[in-house]
Amino acid sequence: MAVLSINKLTKTYGKVKAIDNLNLEIEAGNIYGLLGPNGSGKTTTLGIILGILGNDSGTYEWFDGQYGDQHRMYIGAILETPNFYPYLDAVDNLEIVARIKNVKQTNFDEILEQVNLANRKTSKFHSYSLGMKQRLAIAATLIGDPKVLIFDEPTNGLDPQGISEVRDVLTRVARNGNTVIMASHLLDEVEKICSHVAIIKDGILRKTGEVGALLNNDVQVHIAAEDMMRLENMLLGLPYIRNVVKRDNFIECNLSKDQNLAELNANAFQQGLLLTHLVSKKQSLEDEFLEITKEQ
Repeated sequence: MAVLSINKLTKTYGKVKAIDNLNLEIEAGNIYGLLGPNGSGKTTTLGIILGILGNDSGTYEWFDGQYGDQHRMYIGAILETPNFYPYLDAVDNLEIVARIKNVKQTNFDEILEQVNLANRKTSKFHSYSLGMKQRLAIAATLIGDPKVLIFDEPTNGLDPQGISEVRDVLTRVARNGNTVIMASHLLDEVEKICSHVAIIKDGILRKTGEVGALLNNDVQVHIAAEDMMRLENMLLGLPYIRNVVKRDNFIECNLSKDQNLAELNANAFQQGLLLTHLVSKKQSLEDEFLEITKEQ
């Protein structure tokens, strides 16, 4: 079931197209990353699908129209910096959120356990670190047992420890069966957390799919020998080698996923070549992202 269908969504600010004919479908149970540089249209997209911003044209539909105008009741979201009462503790602040949402919620301890704040539930909000404040905001999205959770740059401004803590919480929350939509410009976070990704640049969807399928399965290899010309000719003649590029001190190429470095080394030895350098590197989402956005 598609929890969200977006069709030709467009939004302009003056002469700038923040979103340009965006088409996207998000299936239930996925952890979906909207990935793009700052100003790519991610936050604008989230604002529109949450009903905060209006769009110029195009449509979007939640839950195949199952809940009609009441769909927002089944969504938990953080779009801005979390705001809570500084002199109230975690439970008191969550009780206020529950009243605002018109939800009869009593399992605050369970929710705080999910975000690793159970041991600080009676501490005042103003005493929290930035990472703890963000985790309390995630806790607030869980009130009402929503089907979809939306986070806009959830690790923005956090130190490495805070990023790690928030990442662990989001992964744990997603395991409970929620559909998660997360906008981020941090490629490493999207690769570690998300099952699916949509790469957006200049308001245009560049590529979408499962994170694993989106990545090129070839292994990048840096290789060198004393006779670089013979090595290059050998590589060009091997059927499992692609994209041979000569660098200053080595040759860069792609090795098919069903081959290994030992076979490449053996081929070189059979040709009388002794390798002086042989290093492999699996392509990351960052490599793919830079390649996609550079090409387009």
